[in-house]
Amino acid sequence: MTGLPRSDGLSRCSTAAKKASRSRCRIDAVVRTDPLNQEAPTTAERPTGARRIVGHFPSTGAAGPPSSTGSSTRRRGTWVGAGSVPVMDDIERTLTSARLSARTPDDLAAFVPLALGFVPERSVVMVSVGAPGPMNARVTLPHDPDDVDDLVEALLRPARLNQVSEVVVLVYDDDTTVADEAAWSIHEEFTAAGIRVHEVLRVHDQHWYAVLPGAPLAAYQGVPFSLDSHRFTAQGVLEGRVTHPSREALRATIATDDRAASLLAPTLDGAAELPAGALCALVRRHLELGTRFSGAELAAVSVSLRTGQLRDEAWVWLGREQARAAVELWSDAVRRLPATHVAGAAAVLGFCAWLAGDGALAWCAVDRCHEVEPTHSLGGLVAQLLDSATSPAQWEVLRPRLTASGDPAA
Repeated sequence: MTGLPRSDGLSRCSTAAKKASRSRCRIDAVVRTDPLNQEAPTTAERPTGARRIVGHFPSTGAAGPPSSTGSSTRRRGTWVGAGSVPVMDDIERTLTSARLSARTPDDLAAFVPLALGFVPERSVVMVSVGAPGPMNARVTLPHDPDDVDDLVEALLRPARLNQVSEVVVLVYDDDTTVADEAAWSIHEEFTAAGIRVHEVLRVHDQHWYAVLPGAPLAAYQGVPFSLDSHRFTAQGVLEGRVTHPSREALRATIATDDRAASLLAPTLDGAAELPAGALCALVRRHLELGTRFSGAELAAVSVSLRTGQLRDEAWVWLGREQARAAVELWSDAVRRLPATHVAGAAAVLGFCAWLAGDGALAWCAVDRCHEVEPTHSLGGLVAQLLDSATSPAQWEVLRPRLTASGDPAA
C-alpha cells in the first residue's frame, strides 16, 4: 500500500494465468461470537470514512443474550480534531464480568488478538458484523500476489456459508504488494458478492493504517497503538484469557513435554484398552471435577483411542457448555503423550477446540494428529469442519448423523 487511498480506476489483476497457478489457502481460525449489529450514520455531516458498529462478544463458548445499549450511552461517530483518526463507536465485547466498548481502530486492532488467542502475523482477519452468521476468520497471506484470489475465496466461501452480510477486515503485514492486493481484492469481491465491507485497516509494527478513502491523511501515514497497555488486553488478563504472541506460540502450548512423556513411557508399555463405557465415564468425571488424567489413566486412554468405537466415547456426547473444560483436559493429555501415542488425543482435542469456537487451536491439534497419522479419521473430520467454517452451533444437528455413521478406526 502506498499510504494513500487507491485510485478508483486501479483494479486488481485477474487473469487465467493467476487461476492456473493457485495455491490452496486454509482458514486458520474461525471463532464464533455473538452478532455485531451495524447502525447507519445518524448525521449528514459525518465523513465518508467514519463508521459506527455496535455488537457484543462473549468470552466463552456459551453465548449470552445481546446487551442493550441505549442512545444516551453511545457516542456519536465523529472525527476527533483536525487530521486525527475516525471514531468507530461502540464495538462491544462481553467478557465474563465486564463489557468492552471499542470506539477507535486502536480498539479493533486490540480486539482481534484477544478474539483469536494470538497476535496475527502476515494474515488477513475478517470480523463479521451483524446477524446471521457471526464469525471471525484468519487466513495467512500468500507470498505471491497471484495467489490472492485463493485467499479471497477462502474467506468468501465461509462468509457465504454462514450468511455473513457485513464485515470489518484487518490486514496484518508491512506495506507490501500482497497486502495491498489482498485488501482491495477482498473489498471488491465481497462488495460484488453483496457483503458490505465497513472498514479495511492494515496493521503492522504496533501501527494501524487506513485503506479505504475518506480518512484523514494521518490515518494513511500510520497511527501508533499499544497492544500491551490497551484496556482490552488488561481486561483479558483479569478474565484469565491468554493471548499468545504468535500462532507458533499457540501451537507450542500443545507441544510434547519431553519430561512428562518420558515419565509416562513405562506405563504405556503395559497399558490395555478400557472396557466399553469406561472412557466416557472417566472423561465425564474429570470434566465435572476439573481434574486431569493420572498416568495410568492416560496410558489406558491413549490405547483406547486407537479403536474408533471406543474413541467415540471421548467426544460424541460433548456439548458446547463442556467444550472449554474438555480443551483443558485434552491439551494436558496431548502435552504428556509421546508422538507414538498422541494422534488420538490430538484429534479429540481438535474436536473440542472446534466445539469451543477456538479454530486456531483446533488446527494446531489436527496438525499434531496428522503429523503422526496423516489419514486419521477423526482428525480428518475436524479438518473438514474447519475447512468448511462449520459453526459449532450446528453440532446438535450434526451429532445424530455422525453417531449413526460412526467414527471408524484410523
